[in-house]
Amino acid sequence: MWWYRALHARVLDALARRPPPPGALLDAGCGTGGLLRRMAALGRPLVGLDFNPAAAARAAAKSGAVAAAGDANSLPFADGTFAAVTSCDVLCHRAVDPPAALAEFRRVLTPGGTLVISLPAYQWLHSAHDARVHNDRRFTAAGARALLAAAGFGGVEARYWNALLLPLMVVQRKVLRSDAGARSDVVPFPAWLDAALHAVTAAERGAARLGLRYPAGGSILLAATRP
Repeated sequence: MWWYRALHARVLDALARRPPPPGALLDAGCGTGGLLRRMAALGRPLVGLDFNPAAAARAAAKSGAVAAAGDANSLPFADGTFAAVTSCDVLCHRAVDPPAALAEFRRVLTPGGTLVISLPAYQWLHSAHDARVHNDRRFTAAGARALLAAAGFGGVEARYWNALLLPLMVVQRKVLRSDAGARSDVVPFPAWLDAALHAVTAAERGAARLGLRYPAGGSILLAATRP
């Protein structure tokens, strides 16, 4: 799906801007392994973790990474195991306690390690889609930045992304599918529409790599360092 391709590209950009020290990478909340498969190009040992054992098994088969079932609130790894932790749309989940999960991310990172997190933006944008994917909370860049700083991370950077498509998100979530029974937006798209939406995110990403910052967006990407 176009959105996941765009998300994975943004995560890799963040890791390139803030290269982690030598060592393994953890994707906490890896789902079925799409990001792990993309991160294989980095040439590092990869580990995935997901609450759903079937998803973790699928991630291992898809990416070649080691993947295990587990809880982001209590990671089954020793202190300082990883050079980087990525986590996409996990702190928003109803089963996750953000301060507890961030404390765990910090614990398993080696000093100088990199944290990259993606979060959905704006609580007012909460919709039936969020209910379908079990999201309890959405964030602002300032609030998310403060959350990471309070967890002991340094050099916290927060950037909105999926900015150009935000007006369409508002119409989709709050007008066209505003009723509580509406389905999630994570569905198969016609090929032409998938390509068009991805092209918009690619153009936005290109502008961001040239230094453009967006004042708003449907998602937030954060990068931080464990001191």
